[in-house]
Parts: sequence; structure tokens; C-alpha cells
Amino acid sequence: QVQFVESGGGLVQPGGSLRLSCAASGFTFSVYYMGWFRQAPGKERELVASISWRGGSTNYADSVQGRFTISRDNARKTVYLQMNSLKPEDTAVYFCNTQPVQWPDYWGQGTQVTVSS
Repeated sequence: QVQFVESGGGLVQPGGSLRLSCAASGFTFSVYYMGWFRQAPGKERELVASISWRGGSTNYADSVQGRFTISRDNARKTVYLQMNSLKPEDTAVYFCNTQPVQWPDYWGQGTQVTVSS
């Protein structure tokens, strides 16, 4: 069964950093592009960053470009999101999935990121 388990969120002050992790299982991780998504209260889920099969190509939303870095470890079937210079508008629940989303019925619980002083 496809499964995503996100972790690493928390409460951080503006300007701070967090590193999110997402452990994937139930599919051949290394052949899929992966993405980090986020959903803020009252807003639709949006793609934040994506990474190619071996990590050689990455893409970012304009709102996080230069502050966030996506990476992956295919041996561990894990994708990471390093978030620096966090802003209050980064507050959201963060999820990972394949990109594009192959299994829309299989989302993890997500990990809450709150940026506040």
C-alpha cells in the first residue's frame, strides 16, 4: 500500500529554519519525481517544490525560491525539504507525494509548520 509519512514540522520564529522529512513506501520510489506540497487554512493545496528521479533537477514555487531546498535519498526512500528564512506566510501543513500526484487518495497526515513570533 502506498504510504507517505511526513515529519519535522514545528513552531519556529520568523527567519528560522526547519528540515522536513517524508518517508515513502509501497511503490518504486526511485522512478518517480517527488514533490512537497502545503495547505494553509482556507486555501487549496499547492506545490512548493519538486525533484527528479535522481535529484538532478529541482523546481520551486516563486514564493519559496532561494529559501527552500528539496533533496532525496533513494536508498532510504525519503525526500527532504530544508526551509530557511521562514516567514509567517509559510505557515501550513506540509505534505509529500509524487509529482504529478499518482495516487490522489493516498496522502499522509502531513506535518504542521507554524511560523510565528
